[in-house]
Amino acid sequence: MAGNTTRGEDVAITGIAICLSKEAKNEKLMHFPTIIRAYFLVLQYKISICSLVNKISMKKLIITIVVIASSSGSVAHGEEQNQDSAFSISGYAETYYSYDFNNPNKSKKLPFIYSYNKNNEVSVNLAFLKGSYNSDSARANLAIAGGSYMSANYASEPGVLNNIYESNIGLKLSKNNNLWFDAGVFSSHLGFESAIGKDNWTLTRSIGADSAPYFETGAKVSYTSENDVWFVSALVLNGWQRIRRVEENSSPSFGTQITYKPSAKVTLNSSTFIGNDKPDSVKKMRYFHNFYGIFQLNNKLSAVFGFDIGAEQKSKGSSSYNSWINPTIIFKYMPTAKTAIAIRAEYYEDKNGVIIPTDTSNGFKTWGFSTNFDYSIANNIVWRAEIKRLNSKDNIFTRNNHMVNSNVSMTTALAVNF
Repeated sequence: MAGNTTRGEDVAITGIAICLSKEAKNEKLMHFPTIIRAYFLVLQYKISICSLVNKISMKKLIITIVVIASSSGSVAHGEEQNQDSAFSISGYAETYYSYDFNNPNKSKKLPFIYSYNKNNEVSVNLAFLKGSYNSDSARANLAIAGGSYMSANYASEPGVLNNIYESNIGLKLSKNNNLWFDAGVFSSHLGFESAIGKDNWTLTRSIGADSAPYFETGAKVSYTSENDVWFVSALVLNGWQRIRRVEENSSPSFGTQITYKPSAKVTLNSSTFIGNDKPDSVKKMRYFHNFYGIFQLNNKLSAVFGFDIGAEQKSKGSSSYNSWINPTIIFKYMPTAKTAIAIRAEYYEDKNGVIIPTDTSNGFKTWGFSTNFDYSIANNIVWRAEIKRLNSKDNIFTRNNHMVNSNVSMTTALAVNF
């Protein structure tokens, strides 16, 4: 369990990385059980991943990713020559500059923002190197990351765990059906946005995305139909965006996901979370449902609509609940193959401060509006710019040491992947 992690167990993740690099060179050992054996072998030696992370500075990590990305053409050619290889290496880096017009002198933006949260300075939101293994019967992923996204979202994770962007192993349970069992740290099953900025329609994340899990730890069973129309998954988790379970919490959390794609132009998704993310002594059950639909309206115009609703017990054993809601809609228009424009409107209401406390009479009742422009410099490099405005019912923002009900910010970013 992540909640009982020791230094030796942290090494297990390093074991995967070592196996990936060594097994790739040995054609006779291209089978997943070998990885599992090596995984536990390395665990015995208690080699700490901390030494690996400490040796790779963020600057060196970004330079490595950029250099490899710039030569992605030759890498792709090499992959074409060796399509049978089960191993692959990928990377991503995104630098940004964000300016909060309300508070230009503060180093961080609003406290409920967890991506692109540095203010008035050039920073790195997310940069990672990832090794993957994929075969017909097994798969594994390991990604080591850094950046302001990692610092903000992994703040509660101790030591090296706050550098683990992804670490999981999966086994196929059926020869005839696409049925998998996966365990480890993986991306959240909630929401249509991810931590990788380049994959999202808007530059910055919505309030709802920053207020729900980006990642989760646990085990899941998932099934994809033969025609990819249906995806169904059931999860057992360590909590609400946790690697380690909360101290003195003995109850696991649970989740479900159902995705329906009736055509290439429509995606409908329903995801749930049920669990307690607090110590047993103050246990409060939380229930959360995320729904979204993605629609390709024509060759150039797309839309996504999302609606979240959550409720949490007011106190241990209570039959009364505090609730919150969050509708979001985004339109994306691509005038050319290299350019895109997106417009977002969102509303987040959390009167009782379950997710975003304000200590005001109406709580957090905020509208958000943004527009962004994207330009693809190359297939794997994109430049983006966005302006965002937030309007709240109460005066929850500050400007020149005065409380106000609005906030305006501007962000630009450059993302590269390979």
